[in-house]
Amino acid sequence: MKKLLTTSLIATISATGIAWADGHATLPLRELPGIADRDYWVPGEVNAEGKLEALQAVVGADAVPYAGTLDNPVQIALIYPSADTSDFWARNYLALTKRLEQLGIAYETTEFASRQIEHSLQSTYANQVEQDADLYDYVIFGPSELAIQADNIDKLSGNDGFATYVWAFHTPMKELENQPDAWFDFSSAAGALTMCDYMLGRLGNDVTMAMNRGIPGITDNQRSGDFKACVEEKGGWTTVYEHYGEYQREGGFEGTSLILQAYPEAKIIHNANTAMAMGSVEAQVSVGKEKEIFSTGWGGTGLELDAIRRGELDATPMRMGDDVGAATAEAIKADLEGRAEELPLVFLGRITVAHDQMSADEIDALEQEAFRFSGVGALER
Repeated sequence: MKKLLTTSLIATISATGIAWADGHATLPLRELPGIADRDYWVPGEVNAEGKLEALQAVVGADAVPYAGTLDNPVQIALIYPSADTSDFWARNYLALTKRLEQLGIAYETTEFASRQIEHSLQSTYANQVEQDADLYDYVIFGPSELAIQADNIDKLSGNDGFATYVWAFHTPMKELENQPDAWFDFSSAAGALTMCDYMLGRLGNDVTMAMNRGIPGITDNQRSGDFKACVEEKGGWTTVYEHYGEYQREGGFEGTSLILQAYPEAKIIHNANTAMAMGSVEAQVSVGKEKEIFSTGWGGTGLELDAIRRGELDATPMRMGDDVGAATAEAIKADLEGRAEELPLVFLGRITVAHDQMSADEIDALEQEAFRFSGVGALER
């Protein structure tokens, strides 16, 4: 059943504020800046209370097999940039299929692969799948870019021949006439708030910080901007310098080198992604400052966890990477069992903090949980 966003639904849910992946509630929506100007909904505006947390709990628990029977395997079309460098797509494909197997749901997949920049090819694939709607029960769409693929999302979502799920975005667009059945992603804003709570609890108030930010835009606004706003508002922190390192290792190295020379009062360096965190660590190690600076990463990748194990990185908001694929499998099961109304419109994968005060066994266990379906270590592709 396609999900339509109504004014009454939004008003009812928005009064409670936004509930993020760790259960942390942000400011009530009426206090968020620019809400009337946004062209998308945030999860707390469209998720009925408790549905996100319920699905997160299911995803983190052992599989409960499908209660029904199938005459034929479910047919799943995947339109996504799995030919690109990122292993997000391949890992979540593995998580999807392995969770389906655990659930006892027979399936067959048809993959329509592209690179991130091949927007027109994705449009061709979307048209092909829409024309062959009778062949598929479920369509998973990983947009090359959300705004560019909006018409294709709308078109696929409006087809009653299959259910449509979107991967890698959690911002339902207001312009869509037809909403997908569900969106599956990780929230950078949720990670920022989780990290804020951890840092305030560990380091306290009135701390001086510098930042290696990414590229101006929604992702950095959340990862860096929301984190900065939170620690400044709740802990009275001071930010002395913000360097835009463009998510590159070199940017993290250059920014950190400048911070160490010009802003020695900054005892914390916040990095907005793995590459900049690795560059930042390299710059600190090169001058023997890695024990004097509290450094953060973003995402909880293998490189970051190894740096924590070496004592070079201190903390990172870590995504439970396989949650997106596993949650999609659980959504298929719920749909087959006639329980689609129990699902949130927007699913957010779990995010926790990995840090240097954890034991080696604790870090290993966290890594195993994050990649419990797709496997720890580099993915063979």
